[in-house]
Parts: sequence; C-alpha cells; structure tokens
Amino acid sequence: MSKTSTQPHLQNIQNTLSFIQASWGTLTHSQTSSTATQVGLPHPFIVPSNGEGDFAFREQYYWDTYFTILGIHDKDMAVGMLENLIHLYQKFGLIPNASRYYLTSRSQPPVLTAIIFHIYDHYAMSDDWLRSMIVIAQDEYASVWTNTAYPHPRSVHRGLNRYFDINWLHDLAEAESGWDMTPRFKRQCLDYLPIDLNCLLYAYERDFERFYTIIGEPDQATVWRNAAAQRQSTVTELMWHGRKSFFFDYNYATKRRSSVWSLAAYTSMWSGLATEQQAAKLAQHIERFDKKGGLTTTIGSFMYGSLFGSVKTQWAYPNTWAPLQLFVIQGLERYGYHDMARELAVKWLNTVADWHHSTGEILEKYNAVNPNKLPVAGLYPTQKGFGWTNGVFAHLAERYVPESTVR
Repeated sequence: MSKTSTQPHLQNIQNTLSFIQASWGTLTHSQTSSTATQVGLPHPFIVPSNGEGDFAFREQYYWDTYFTILGIHDKDMAVGMLENLIHLYQKFGLIPNASRYYLTSRSQPPVLTAIIFHIYDHYAMSDDWLRSMIVIAQDEYASVWTNTAYPHPRSVHRGLNRYFDINWLHDLAEAESGWDMTPRFKRQCLDYLPIDLNCLLYAYERDFERFYTIIGEPDQATVWRNAAAQRQSTVTELMWHGRKSFFFDYNYATKRRSSVWSLAAYTSMWSGLATEQQAAKLAQHIERFDKKGGLTTTIGSFMYGSLFGSVKTQWAYPNTWAPLQLFVIQGLERYGYHDMARELAVKWLNTVADWHHSTGEILEKYNAVNPNKLPVAGLYPTQKGFGWTNGVFAHLAERYVPESTVR
C-alpha cells in the first residue's frame, strides 16, 4: 500500500452520488404477474441494469440485492426486495439466481442473513419481524446449502459445501458462485469447496447465534456458535496454506488446494472466520491485488482474457468488482485495519467517479490496472447501470467521504 493517502476526487464523487440517486427510479421495476420467462414478484425491485440489448438485466438477482440495498435509504424498497426473495424461496424451494424461470436451476452466493440483519439494524425492525425472517433463513441453510441429497447436494465433504446446479454441470455450478467465469475452479466447479461460500455459511451460523442471543435462548446460541467453530476449524485445515499464509479453494476430488490467488479469501475477514493472525497475513497480501484503480479480482496477468482459450474470465485480473471491494474493505475494518480500508475505498470511489465524469456511465465492473480503459468483457458485454456498483458506491462514500454524501 502507498504511504501517501489517496485523496477523494470530491467533486466527481458528489456528481456521481447525485447521478446515482437520480438513477434509482429508472432502475426500479414492477413485475407482479409472471410471463413466459419472468417470475412475478409481489413488490417493486431494483434491477442491475436498465440498458438495451439481449443482456439487459431486468429481473431481481439474489446476491445483487444485498449490495444494492446498502446504498439506498428506502425501508419500503429494502423490505420489499427481501420479501421478493422470500416469495421466490417459497415458490421454488431455493432463492434462484434471479427471477427468471430459466434461472431456477441454481441459486447465488447465500447472503440472506446479511440482508435480514442489515434491514433489522438499519431500520430498527422488531424482534418478531426478525424471528419471522430467520425462520426462512434457517430453512434455506438446511434444505439448500447444507443438504446432502439431490436436488441440493451441496454438503459434500467433511461438513463443507460447494456450489451446485440441478443440471449437474460444472459451468452452471460456477454460475451459482456469481463468479461466472473465473480461473478459480478450472471449469470443474462441482469438485471445489469454495472459500467464499464456506465463509458466507459461517456468517449464517454466527448470525443465527446472534439471533438466539437477542431473543434470550442461550442454549440455541451455543449450538450455532459451535457449528461455526467447527466450520472454522475445517476450513482452516483444508483451505489455509501455512507457507503462503492465504486461503485457497479446495478441490475435494483431488484433495488439493487451488493455486489461484483471489479476493474470495477476504470473505474470511468479512465473516469473521479468520483468526487475528490469519487476518494480519491477509492484510499484508493486499498489495498483491492493489492497483491504480482498485483491487484486481485475481493476481497475475496470465489470467487476462480466456480460460483454456475459449471461455472469457471476467472474474479475474485485471477487473475489479463492487461486491469484492466491499467484502475486502469491511473485512479490513472488522480487524482494525482502518487506514488500509479507507485507502482502498477512496481509490475505488475515485475510479468509479472519474469514469462517470468522463463518460456519464456507471459500469458493472472496472479495470483496476488501467482504470481509464474498459474492463475485460465476459460471456456478455459489460453492462451499464449498475445496481450493485451504485449501492456499494453510495455506501462507501457515506462512510469514507461523508462531505460528499447527498441525501
């Protein structure tokens, strides 16, 4: 990390925040009845992109919802989007990738308890409301994410979990990871125990512990604390590389760790799974990812472009993504690395704001290495909009550049 503090490009950040606030309305959709492909939802929702073309995203996505609602101060919208996810869960037995019938064969990274507790804390919801939501989250945890039987065989090795798709195809399981596509899994996603998934499930377990503490059931809180501790122990044994001092995905079929360095490791800090000693090592390794425009998703220019000469890996170097920036920054804050977190936040805010100043656009992802150039495209063209970039940008600006915040 640079010893000189990055200064916020205040005017550009202010203008970008104003643009984002004006954009929420154009990104808000209502689809109460189902169509041939789209599932009807009871409440309005914010879509990632309102752009034209074959790859415009006009449905509600699972993990996008979390990052998007962080940047809004609209209780009705946030609660409505959560209730839409609950509606989808009750209809399909999982929260699908998004509200399209053709996307119901898989889910997305599990962030339901993070959404619930954000709303509970931010809008001072009642404990009765919290109880009604946690009941659903516990069911999702048990029936989808920690199940051993088809159609959800995601718990596959020593109590740890993988991404899946009912078509039992590696590439579609990789789509469930949200990292479609990435060099992390070498197109063998079904064989991997991903570090980020297991950290997200650790967060569920700690959130369940918190819930039972809130409602005064210490015995149940202990049950979930123990479950989290067991996951932490197994994740450390299988995924922590002692010599490299870093978390890697684990291929349970070959019994070997991946060699791909990725920002997924920092979900261990975001969730609290990492020990203080592990967090210190992870913080030291930030410099491997830190570039002019933010954090690269993976390290190494050899990951630029395509995987095995055919599939483009947009979740890789040199691209930077809003959700991953947030996980890293919040993880660093959790372990006391406040200056590093601020430096990274301001750097990424400048990247987004400067691009918007030059082009009038906010993108799905950015080029961390050359922030004045377009990011590397993936299976679909780079999208403009963009829901989770808007949400994370507004959230980080409010914390790290409060003088720019426009309400």
